[in-house]
Amino acid sequence: MSYMKVFLLGYMASGKTTIGKKLAKELKLDFIDLDAYIEAQEKKRVSEIFNEGGEALFRGVEMKYLKELINLEPDALISTGGGTPCFYDNIKDMNQAGLTVYLEMDAKSLTYRLMNAKGDRPLVNKIGEDELLEFVEQQMEERKFYYSEAQIRVNALGFNSGKIKALASQIEEACQPKN
Repeated sequence: MSYMKVFLLGYMASGKTTIGKKLAKELKLDFIDLDAYIEAQEKKRVSEIFNEGGEALFRGVEMKYLKELINLEPDALISTGGGTPCFYDNIKDMNQAGLTVYLEMDAKSLTYRLMNAKGDRPLVNKIGEDELLEFVEQQMEERKFYYSEAQIRVNALGFNSGKIKALASQIEEACQPKN
């Protein structure tokens, strides 16, 4: 294969890290979680960065490290944050540097998953259960344009080993040099 990088996009809790690790193994690529990379470089948790300077500060830090990974990292599968493609020119930069794959899910399924893991999610950890679905729907509507720029779209519900293999094949095919 001759590709540089694969970027996984999708809303919070769509499975980017879980699916990404399995997909990277299938594609024989290093797996990098952008949030974990940011935490290692900054020596603090993403939630601490949010608490210090809000989302604006975090998005600037996120862009800096995304560009670093684009420029420094050899072939890899990079799991991005849910909002990564929606700020600065991140989606354009990722599309130019490699292949973008959008893990698509409906708002109700995402809300259910988020209710069970809110503590780790600075954007939603202060939102009540009743408001969460509305928040997710609104954010997904705002981000739809950016997610639609992904080169591959796949339904992220019900991922199993067969679906991982099928997506890996689709990615390998998309990454073949065009004659």
